[in-house]
Amino acid sequence: MEIEKKYSAMTEHELRTEIGRLREKARKAEQLGILNEYAVYQRKMVMAQSYLIDPSTIVPGEMYRIDGDEGMFFQVDYLKGRFAWGYRLGGERADEALPIAMLKSVKEGK
Repeated sequence: MEIEKKYSAMTEHELRTEIGRLREKARKAEQLGILNEYAVYQRKMVMAQSYLIDPSTIVPGEMYRIDGDEGMFFQVDYLKGRFAWGYRLGGERADEALPIAMLKSVKEGK
């Protein structure tokens, strides 16, 4: 059995290879109609992508768009590892954590 390597220990090339492998598995699961498996692979891809992003590009106090959730914005309070902690705007002000790969700058083009 193959020992899985943590995303934090992978090189950029290994992460990109892993993302491609997960994307292929997600595509196959979607074709077979196994939606829960598809969702798991999608989440793993987001986590792997988070390790390709420099956490210093996410600024506490700034607002970001949530990738995959059109029209929703996220106010970042602080970072912990590869997660941004904060709250969604327009709803209850409940603290939650999102992988940094899900955050897109509001300042970038729409």
